[in-house]
Parts: sequence; C-alpha cells; structure tokens
Amino acid sequence: MDYKASGVDVEAGRAFIKRIKSSVDSTKRPEVIGGLGGFGGLFRLPSGLNKPVLVAGADGVGTKLELAQEHHAHFGVGIDLVAMCVNDVITTGAEPIFFLDYIATGALGPEAMAEVVDGISHGCRISNCSLLGGETAEMPGFYSAGRYDLAGFCVGVIEESALIDCSDVTKGDQIVAVESSGFHSNGFSLIRKVLAITEQKKVQNSNYKKVSLIERLLTPTIIYSELVQTLLARKIPIHGMAHITGGGLPENLPRCVPQGLMPFVDKSTWEWPELFHWVQEAGQISEEDLWNTFNMGIGFCFVLPVESVEDVLGTCKEQGLNAWLMGEIRPAES
Repeated sequence: MDYKASGVDVEAGRAFIKRIKSSVDSTKRPEVIGGLGGFGGLFRLPSGLNKPVLVAGADGVGTKLELAQEHHAHFGVGIDLVAMCVNDVITTGAEPIFFLDYIATGALGPEAMAEVVDGISHGCRISNCSLLGGETAEMPGFYSAGRYDLAGFCVGVIEESALIDCSDVTKGDQIVAVESSGFHSNGFSLIRKVLAITEQKKVQNSNYKKVSLIERLLTPTIIYSELVQTLLARKIPIHGMAHITGGGLPENLPRCVPQGLMPFVDKSTWEWPELFHWVQEAGQISEEDLWNTFNMGIGFCFVLPVESVEDVLGTCKEQGLNAWLMGEIRPAES
C-alpha cells in the first residue's frame, strides 16, 4: 500500500498549488514578503502607524456549503468565506491586510477547489487584503469524496487612537442600516429544511422558479470593507458598527452599544426582501424566529451622530448600496 491507495494524492495536491498560484498572487499587497509555499506567510506592518493594533477574526460559511456543493457553486462560497471574516474585523475600523484559508476535503477535486480559491482571491481583492497562505487537507474517511469544509482567518490593523470600540456611542446616536444581498451565510440549516419541505409538499407559493431560487439563495455575502474605509478616509465620525450575522439584529446590534444604552429599531423603515417572505411562508416560521435567525435584509449597521447620517447615506449610494435611517440609541430599559 501507499498514501495514494489510502485516499490521499500528494501529486494532485502539488498540482493544485501550481494551479492556484496566479490567483493568490493577484491579491498581493506591497507588504507581503516572499511567495506561496513557505511554512508561514510573512507580512510587514504598514508604515506610518505609531501604535498599531492588530485585529483578528475567524469564521466559516456554515451549511450554505451543502447547498453550494450540491449545485456546484464553489466560487461564491469562497467570497462568502472572506466576507464573513472581513466584515467582522472592519467593525473596529481596522483595515484588512491579510487572509488565510483552511480547506478540508474527502478527496481533492482540483477544479472545484480551484474555484473556491478563485472566489477567496476575489473576496481578498475586494477587501484589499492579501491571501497570505492557507492549508488544503485531504481527509478520506472523515469527509465524503467530493465534499469539503472551509475556515477563514483575517487580520487587520489600525492605529490604537483610531480604534472604534463603541465607547463613544451615546444617547441620541442614529442607526443607519445597509442592505444585505440576501441571507448571506447564516440560517442555512433552516433554509435547507424549508427547501426539503417545499419539495416534498410541492408547495407553489413563491414567484421563484426552482433554479432562480437556488441562485438567489447562493448569492455571495456583500463585503463592506471599501465602504467602511471610504467613510473613515473622509473623516466621517462613526461611533460603532455591527456586522449582522447569525442571531440577526437582536443579537448583533447590541454588541456595538455600551452598557446602559440600547438600540431602538423602527421596523417600519424598510420592507423585507422577498426571499425572507418566501422562507417565512414556505416554512411557516414565526416572526420571532425569523428575527433571531436571519439578517432580514440588513447586512451592516453604523451607529453615529445625527450630523453624520447624510454623509453615510450618500457614500452608500455612491457605492451602489441601499441604506436608510433605521433607528436610534436610547437609555436601556430598567
């Protein structure tokens, strides 16, 4: 016996590294030292910072991967992987500088894996961060052949004095919501269950055809890095930011509000996108569960003084993102 007979193809792994080299190289920032293939990625801290603070985040794509693999949508989940990490890191005001990925698979499908890495590279280019390195592990017997899982790791940097830690959030601050592109990468265990039920019962209560519904469900997560960096470059005061992921608004928005205060959300300020009506009707899901599972059409939030609202709304419009005034900060209920 040899390693290949056990299910691990070392030569295919080497060929895969060669295949993705140009994609990874396309993400290089000037601070990158060396190239792909070392035991560790090397990166100089950007110049001009007196007291640099590193901000790190890690995440995955969740069971959206199951749907993506079933429908061969590998590029999009690569973008999702970057988005889920980068969107967390930028809530501090940090600039993303590098990203690493981990891909675990039952058997290396070179084209599918290359599409994933191309998607990760695309997300890194959007975020202006370097794909500094990663790991691809073949684990036959642990993962089924053709199946894979993803994890991502992002590091950003910011001057300590510029760190947005929500300590400036105060009573009367306004909350601006920025649209999502759909469910992003959260709640897919429930979405997949709804899909299974609708297929079994042949429910025809949606305007979607099957293919277009899957395409919309698999729309990649919006990466908000360029928006945040533009606002900061324009010196627009921002007191807090929230990435709306698992747990929805009820769990994520309070994370950028200090003790003694609470966010008030006016639900009448926007209409849920049609996808959220579809999942509620098809799955007979309570409104409470919807709010606690999905982003309800909101991917990112800014907490800021009244005088900053129009500047933020205008910048979002410039970048083709729909945004609106959603609420305000009030004293916490006793």
